[in-house]
Amino acid sequence: MSERDARAMSFGAATGEYERARPGYPDEIVDAVLAGGPSDVLDLGAGTGKLTRALAARGLRVSAVDPDPAMLAALAERSPDIPVAEGTAESIPFPDASFDLVTVAQAWHWVDAPRAFAEVARVLRPGGALALVWNERDERDEWNRRFGEIAERSGAEVYLDAPVEFAVPFADPVTTWVDWTRELSLEQLLDLVRSRSAWLVRDADGRAEMERGIGELLDERVESRDAVSSAVDRWVMPMRTVAFVARRD
Repeated sequence: MSERDARAMSFGAATGEYERARPGYPDEIVDAVLAGGPSDVLDLGAGTGKLTRALAARGLRVSAVDPDPAMLAALAERSPDIPVAEGTAESIPFPDASFDLVTVAQAWHWVDAPRAFAEVARVLRPGGALALVWNERDERDEWNRRFGEIAERSGAEVYLDAPVEFAVPFADPVTTWVDWTRELSLEQLLDLVRSRSAWLVRDADGRAEMERGIGELLDERVESRDAVSSAVDRWVMPMRTVAFVARRD
């Protein structure tokens, strides 16, 4: 297994940390994703269901697919009414023309894009849409930048450094950015570190080194007069979320 594949499949070992620490998605992003008025939606690479639940809450018929059975089990435990199936973006376990919308949140950077575009197009109805969504830390913030130096920037954050390109049969995407802020307890911040592939693929010494670095950053932040949060037991993290929505020709 390549390092990329190992990282992509590492998250099932940290479903609890992932669910506790990973953020959901702003309402404005969900609105942008649903602009075409879909009824049948596939959340692909659904993980523990962070976006899946937001879509189902809008009254849509939502199915969830993920390659990791542990992640799907966590989703099903929390949302037993949502159908789940094991699968990948390159091999989706549904018939042709099954959906009006396919969403991929926090996962497209792990896929084989040419194969995935073709497979998503297969399960979409004519005029259906593919929505690629990512949360990323806003590294214009000094504390966020230093967090990324210690804990490593996520695969999503590195991927978004370059333009996100769509392939035939998808038209040019409509792009929506939303800036927002989330607040984490210090334990949630450590859970965030422990839910990331950079930590999950390290050995025990590497994990301990990363956690020491984060602990030192936390101590420095608490001592700083320029601390982002007035409460020493909270970390205020500026975020950016983007949605790219492209129609199938």
